[in-house]
Amino acid sequence: MRHETLLELAQRDGIALPESLVSEWPPQLSAADEKGWFRFQRLYDVARSVLRTPDDVRRLVREAAEDDARDGGGWLEIQVDPSGYAAMFGGVTAFTDLVLDCVRDASAATGVGMAVVIAANRTRHPLDARTLARLAAQYAGRGVVGFGLSNDERRGSTTDFAPAFRIAERAGLMLVPHGGELRGPEHVKVCVDALGADRLGHGVRTAEDPDLLARVVDAGIPLEVCPVSNVALGVYSDLSSVPLPTLLEAGATVALGADDPLLFGSQLAAQYATMRAAHGLTDEQLAELARMSVRASAAPDDVRARLLSGIDDWLTED
Repeated sequence: MRHETLLELAQRDGIALPESLVSEWPPQLSAADEKGWFRFQRLYDVARSVLRTPDDVRRLVREAAEDDARDGGGWLEIQVDPSGYAAMFGGVTAFTDLVLDCVRDASAATGVGMAVVIAANRTRHPLDARTLARLAAQYAGRGVVGFGLSNDERRGSTTDFAPAFRIAERAGLMLVPHGGELRGPEHVKVCVDALGADRLGHGVRTAEDPDLLARVVDAGIPLEVCPVSNVALGVYSDLSSVPLPTLLEAGATVALGADDPLLFGSQLAAQYATMRAAHGLTDEQLAELARMSVRASAAPDDVRARLLSGIDDWLTED
C-alpha cells in the first residue's frame, strides 16, 4: 500500500493512525526481540483496517502493480490471507473472487503479469489453514498459484500445518511458507521436511548452516530474500551483514523482494540498489539475481521468456 493511500483512506473513514504511520514514516521497527515483530504486526493490522470497500481493494492491487511496473517488475505474486478480510467482504470465497478480479484488471491496465498466493496465518488454528488450502485448491489454475504460511514463525508448531500443505500439494500449487528469518536454520529444515517447501519466504538464515544450505541448493529451493526488512526487524544490524554473498557463492537461487514497502519504506528496485552498494555487486550479478527471481516464480513460459530477454537486453545496453 502506498503511504498516501493509507493516509487518504484513513482520513475518509476517520481512522486514527499511530504517529509512526503518519509523520514518522517509515516507522522504526528495529529490534532483535519479539517487540520489533509486535510493532510491525500492529502497524500492519492498522494499515489493513483502512480497506473498507471493494474499490479500496481494487485501488490497492492496481497501485501495487503500477509501483512494480515503475521499478521494472514484470511478474507480481501477491500473497493474501482471505480469512483476515472475510468479515468485511462477505467471506473468504467472496474476498478471493474480489482479489482475483482486481488482479485481472490491474494486470491488464499495467502489463504486469500477476497471480495470487493464498497464505494461512500460523497464529490461527491449523484447521483454518486446511480450509484455506481447500479454497486455494479450488482456484488452482484460475489465478492462484501457491499456498503459504505467514506471520511470526516463532509462534505455534509448523508441523501442525503439514496437512494443509498436503491439500495444496495435491492441487499442484507451489508451496511457499515463511521460514528462516526470525528463526534460524532449524526452522528451514522443518519447512522443507514437514511442509515440503518449493520456495521459502525469506530463508536467509539458511546461510548459518553450510550443510543445510547445500541441501537447499541441491533441491533447487529458491529463497525470497528481503534485505531491508531483515534489517528493519533486527535480524541483521545493517545491509552489509545480510549474507547474500554466502548464499550466492553456494549456488542458491535467490529472489530479492521488498516484503512490505509500506512499513519498510523500500520498493523492489531499492533491494537491488542496496545489495549492490552493500556487497559491490556487478551488473552481471544483478542481472543473474533478476533472472533467478523469474525462474523462481510461477510465471507462464511466455512471460518468463519475455522477462529473461529483457534482462539480457539491460545487461548489453551501453
